[in-house]
Amino acid sequence: MALAKQTDVIIVGAGPAGITAAIQLKRFGIPYLLIEENRVGGLLWNANLVENYPGFPTGVSGPKLVGLFEKQMKHNAVEVIFEKVVCAGRSNELFVVETQSGTYLANFLVIASGTKAMPFPIFVSDEMKGHVFSDVAHLLDVTRRHIVIVGSGDAAYDHALNLVRNENCVTILNRGQDVKCLPLLVERARLQPAIKYRDEITISRVELDRTGRLVIYCRTRPSVEQIHADDLIFAIGREAQQDYFSGNLREKESELTSACKLYFIGDVRNGLMRQTAIATGDGLRAAMQIDHMLKDKKP
Repeated sequence: MALAKQTDVIIVGAGPAGITAAIQLKRFGIPYLLIEENRVGGLLWNANLVENYPGFPTGVSGPKLVGLFEKQMKHNAVEVIFEKVVCAGRSNELFVVETQSGTYLANFLVIASGTKAMPFPIFVSDEMKGHVFSDVAHLLDVTRRHIVIVGSGDAAYDHALNLVRNENCVTILNRGQDVKCLPLLVERARLQPAIKYRDEITISRVELDRTGRLVIYCRTRPSVEQIHADDLIFAIGREAQQDYFSGNLREKESELTSACKLYFIGDVRNGLMRQTAIATGDGLRAAMQIDHMLKDKKP
């Protein structure tokens, strides 16, 4: 069995928060490991336009911002371990992070693992999984398709505006009447003929027809109807991604956070305030606090 690798800091997640923390730790000369399951950038891959991140007067697309982050990481020699974290715990005054291929130890643990989509509210068969999604990143290159989006928040409208750029048609379904989205996104969607909005409509089940398209069965106030579509996105909310926490880490979470040894940064801790600028600030603050902690320990 290979020996566990030990470092000062482990960062779980390479979204904006984790990237910023890693860059700042690198500047301080503090040894760290940045572990990411999928790809750098997190939910920025879904963002049609980030308009409140300083330095971009006309906004910047999420994928373009990720590309700039990657260039900055390369410039600062920030490396990423692409492995899935299966368990994070605490043992002998050290954090123990296990991945599918190794074990890592650290004095500080930074949780930047973001969020996960809420479960699909309906049964989705294996045959339909290539057509039913929780985000838009899988569909950014498709063209001339009819895509149904369930939800009425910022994500639903941002996904719709993203998709119509490639000549797709989008139908937004809202189970109620209240729209929880930024008014400016709603107005932009209204100006797009390819985006249709319907409220008081709920999906009851989804099937595949003989051609491989989706048949979406919906309940509306007067009746039941069918909507035919190529793809379906559920933009119905997200929750913190902490499935890999061990029992003893959950028990000691408050104590370790108060002691400035365990940090939660970015979307994993920010609830509805999931913004790139907030996440990067979180990452910078965590790295600076760790630097202060290490300096205080020196004789």
